[in-house]
Parts: sequence; structure tokens; C-alpha cells
Amino acid sequence: MAPKSDSAEAIVLNFVNEQNKPVNTQNVADALQKFNLKKAAIQKALDNLADGGRISFKEYGKQKIYLARQDQFQIPNNEELNQMKEQNADMQKQLEDQKKAISEVEAEIKSLQSNLTLEQIFEREVNLRLEVQEMEEKLTKLRGGVTLVKPEERKAVEGMLSEMIGHWRKRKRMFKDLWDTLTENSPKDPKEFKEELGIEYDEDVGVSLQSFNDLIQNGKKRPRGQ
Repeated sequence: MAPKSDSAEAIVLNFVNEQNKPVNTQNVADALQKFNLKKAAIQKALDNLADGGRISFKEYGKQKIYLARQDQFQIPNNEELNQMKEQNADMQKQLEDQKKAISEVEAEIKSLQSNLTLEQIFEREVNLRLEVQEMEEKLTKLRGGVTLVKPEERKAVEGMLSEMIGHWRKRKRMFKDLWDTLTENSPKDPKEFKEELGIEYDEDVGVSLQSFNDLIQNGKKRPRGQ
């Protein structure tokens, strides 16, 4: 249900006075949509208020611009303006202090929310105790010499590793022979030539063929069942 005409005028008058800046009919209509006022009703209210001298207006071609009557506002003098500026500065400081206090409270709340509840602590303790128990059982088996990997599985893995190391050694030897042939009579420095081609040795990337070979030899020396 649309507001009565006198109610519409009161709403429009209150808006124009509160804005205290030039507005047109569309400005008022957009701002007062929540009051369910039609643009035609707003135009009528503005015209009635202007005709009654309750607001000022100026015409610019076909458009009317409305403004609150300035004689209804008390214009402060210089002393009052200075007081208002001081009050504004004080209020700004209070606002900043309040924002800082709010930030501190929010940070404290966030910190408290990140902490575990008593129930969560108990639950975590139970889980940790179970993990410790499992680890102790596994350690007991290891100390007792229990074979955790079947001999045939171990042999298969060692065989695969030996084969890969063999391929590695063979390719390493092939590259060395080819590289020595290329650089033997080359006028370029082998190190510079290597960098130019983007070649990296095993040692350049922290890999050692000998370390893998030692791994196999050490594995063969381990007593069976461990």
C-alpha cells in the first residue's frame, strides 16, 4: 500500500533536508524505493513542497533541481567551526582507539579458537598413546630379529637394483668414451663446452654411483633374517 500524499511529502522533505545538496526527481526516487513511493508521487510531493516554499528549486531547461532551504540551518561562526573541528578530531581519535581495541579482541578470539578444547586434548592423547604402542610393538619385533620383508621379495628388489646399477655404469662408461673422443682435439675448454651444452654429471646433482653400489654390497653382508 502506497503512503498517503501528506506522508509522502513528509518523507520527501525529510530526505531533501537530510541530504542538503541538489537533487532531482530520479535521485529522490532511487533513494526512497524502500518507502514504496512511485516516481510520479515523488514528483508531486517535490512540486507541492517547492510551491509551498518549504524547499528551494531551480529550473535548468526541462529539469528541476531541488535543494533544502538554507535559512533553516544555523550557520556556525569561526569559533564554532573551530570547536567542531576539535570535536571531530577527538571523535576520530576515539574511533581509531575503538578500532584498535576491536582488532585486539578479534585477535584474542582467533587465538582462543585455534587452541584445542579439553575434549580434543583428551582425544589427541588417546591417539598418540595408540601410535606409541604401535611403534613400540614394531620396535620389539625389530629387536627380536623378525623378518619384515620376505627373502624372495628382498632378493627380487636387490636383483632389480643391481640390474639398474649395471645399466647406469654401462651408460656412464659409454658417455665417458664418447666425451673423451669429442673433447680430445677440440679447441674449446671441456668445462666450458660442457656448460654450453647443458650437460650435468652425477656429481653436479649430488648423485653417486658408488654410493648405490655400496648399498648393495652392504645388503649382501647383512645376516639373513634381518
